[in-house]
Amino acid sequence: MQPPSRRTFLALGLLTTLTACTGGSTDHPADPTPPRDPDTPARLRAIGAADLLLGAYDTLLTAPGAQTALLRPLRDDTARHRAALAQDLPSSSPSSPSPTGTPVGGTPTRSLPTLAELAALERRTAEARLDGLAEVTPPLARLLASIAASNALHAAALGDRTPVTTPDNRDASGPTAAVAAVPALQAALSAEHAAVYGYGMVGAHLPDDPQRTDARTTHAAHQAQRDAWQRLLTAASAAPTPAAGGYQLPFPVTSPADATKLAVHLETRLTTVYADLAGTISAPYRHHAATALRETTLRAHHWGAPTTPFPGIPT
Repeated sequence: MQPPSRRTFLALGLLTTLTACTGGSTDHPADPTPPRDPDTPARLRAIGAADLLLGAYDTLLTAPGAQTALLRPLRDDTARHRAALAQDLPSSSPSSPSPTGTPVGGTPTRSLPTLAELAALERRTAEARLDGLAEVTPPLARLLASIAASNALHAAALGDRTPVTTPDNRDASGPTAAVAAVPALQAALSAEHAAVYGYGMVGAHLPDDPQRTDARTTHAAHQAQRDAWQRLLTAASAAPTPAAGGYQLPFPVTSPADATKLAVHLETRLTTVYADLAGTISAPYRHHAATALRETTLRAHHWGAPTTPFPGIPT
């Protein structure tokens, strides 16, 4: 894996997911029972959570005075989440949606009379998506991290300002995992170096008002994320890649409108970096990538980026 260019922000490339395959012997008849997909339990749990949300949305959408313009797009996102989670399930697995909003292996959805309750359910779902992230395959880890970021965005859109928490990483990161994670961590660090530089330009071209305050706050958040990657690299006995002296911006920044556009570009680009990172980095570090994806998704929306049901994943 090649790290992004240190001097050219535009050169920040997608991280690639490496997969391996093994050949099987043809000396014996094939086992008529296909091996169980290790991701199936996690997919079924995630589908159940999506069914619960769909039932809640449907309850509110049929209520008198429903805020259809707000709820319908979020409900459509949730349906797309469910479809993506069910896409690779074995044909024998239960994957058809429940008309009553009953999750797979769960209980019927109770009535949700308020948007606040739905918002809290989206937030709790965002948190639950990342539980057990280290046990799934890299492609599913990437998908779950992206959907969790979307759930957090839904919660914010519905008015829930409670911070989303990330489950504790229960997997010890031994020396082998740390060494394997170094290239991906260096790539994430390089991306944050570029973002820190970019936000310096954003803040310099915004008027001294709440927008500049937002830029300063976001600049500090990226500095903190940069420092977090540096600490992880140091713990892995690797020398963190230093920042370049400067980075080429994707377009000239000469006005407040350009500055806002650059902020959107920076955060949107980072959603791709972190979604790919969640599917590339060693399992013990996936929660770090998923958390970073969620935060940059929320910041991208704050600056005016269009929403997507799968942050960081091209559709």
